[in-house]
Amino acid sequence: MTPKTHIAQTGPYRWKDVPVLSYKEDCGTHFKAITRQVLLDDGDIGAELRYFEIAPGGHSTLERHDHAHSVMVIRGRGKVLVGRDVHGLRTHDLVRVPPRTWHQFRATARAPLGFLCLVRSERDKPKRPTAAELAAIRTGRKAASFVRV
Repeated sequence: MTPKTHIAQTGPYRWKDVPVLSYKEDCGTHFKAITRQVLLDDGDIGAELRYFEIAPGGHSTLERHDHAHSVMVIRGRGKVLVGRDVHGLRTHDLVRVPPRTWHQFRATARAPLGFLCLVRSERDKPKRPTAAELAAIRTGRKAASFVRV
């Protein structure tokens, strides 16, 4: 199958023939109000470009992987935990999540947070923290008040 060379935007943060999917296949309570769209899955370069949108007050899963993430915020504001550091986010900010680093994204209470995420096409499944790992993450004051599980 030949990859598409152009995918038109059909509306704000929506693209032609790109379905809006559930964030995760399971319906867990470790995330809230988030969707994903796989914009490009390019085997030639071995990368996948995805768009995630977190509704106001929502958050992604607290997780880590063996692979890195490269993220660009393209909508709204929020915060991100990377390791034990919490950073404010706004449009056009860039975030690098190194391999095996705990991370979680949260939208503000007033507006959605949308971001592009570039990852390897072949990657490992996310890992959630054990009780001991969660306790270690929460030893940092900022991380403790930020984390949602």
